Amino acid sequence: MYLIAGLGNPGDKYKFTRHNAGFLTVAAIAERHNIPLSTNGFNAIYGKGKICGKDVILALPQTFMNHSGDSIRAIMNFYKITPEDLIVIYDDMDIDVGSIRIRLNGSAGTHNGMKSIILDNLHTEEFRRIRIGISRPKYHDAINYVLSDFTEEETPLLKAAITDAADAMDLIMSRGTDFAMNRFNKKKKPPKETIQ
Repeated sequence: MYLIAGLGNPGDKYKFTRHNAGFLTVAAIAERHNIPLSTNGFNAIYGKGKICGKDVILALPQTFMNHSGDSIRAIMNFYKITPEDLIVIYDDMDIDVGSIRIRLNGSAGTHNGMKSIILDNLHTEEFRRIRIGISRPKYHDAINYVLSDFTEEETPLLKAAITDAADAMDLIMSRGTDFAMNRFNKKKKPPKETIQ
């Protein structure tokens, strides 16, 4: 059994904010694989199903970002899921909007949701993650920036990244993480400017 957890903040107020890229991606994966996110428990909304023949739980912690790890740990404990079978999907300011990165492990960095998982709950960095690019703010402070909505220009790029992440999840489940990393961990070239 795999646990695929998207990080974000609950409530309509935050639904389309940058910090909710993980929620949006897991919702897209759930829709693709007909896995209803309809069960409440462990301070999360979650659903069980299969991806490429593998049993999975898709979960959206409802604890707010800073306590995401509490919910994830509770699910893992109940279903006896090891860190090796955990995949976390979350936003990353160090990656451009429209790009994703897959990692086998790593530190929490400055991300409060990842700090909650790694430092406060699991006490290990050894689990996989898919990072969804949200770009770094140019003129705003980071806190307000991650809680802001994607712009109209960024929305198509975000949708493409979510599709890539869903495709990457299929590859992870069917052909392995290394295969998915080789396919998606490539720097995307910026689109050429069109001359008006």
